[in-house]
Amino acid sequence: MNLRAHAREVLATWNAPTAEEETLRREFLDHVHTHEDAMWRECVPGHLTATTAVISHDGERVLLTLHPKAGMWLPMGGHCEREDVSLDGVALREATEESGIAGLRLLPGPLALDRHRVWCHPPHSHHLDVEYGAVAPADVEAVISDESLDLRWFPIEEIPELSDEATRRLARRAREVMRQT
Repeated sequence: MNLRAHAREVLATWNAPTAEEETLRREFLDHVHTHEDAMWRECVPGHLTATTAVISHDGERVLLTLHPKAGMWLPMGGHCEREDVSLDGVALREATEESGIAGLRLLPGPLALDRHRVWCHPPHSHHLDVEYGAVAPADVEAVISDESLDLRWFPIEEIPELSDEATRRLARRAREVMRQT
């Protein structure tokens, strides 16, 4: 199965927890059906991406990156690459690359969907973000990558103002799923 087919399967079977995310799920699925290049950065109207909230082993903190373009504290995430075969694989790869943490345990997902404006194709396009959670091993140290201005652990209930509600929602959902598994 290729990445586009995998994305269709994931979006077709995902049970959205909110009406807003159900609308996004249908829109993302339609986008994947309509655009042969829906998985790639080259898709001008927008493209699927994967994001991962990395939470601490005890579920109390989330690791956020100070994103250089957005100027906000956000979870790890990014674009699909040609060798990727699954969205959860993209999520884990991006989280590992951007956090520098080996041994992340991906939680069952996706946990959320989000669409946001980005600068891939001026004046703008959209990331159609499929969001996951991962648990970091105990006593690990994150390593700032060249894709980040800073990297810090924040208590899930104290994510800074210089973030967004999608980040807060994803961190809370990741903690809930971690506690259930």
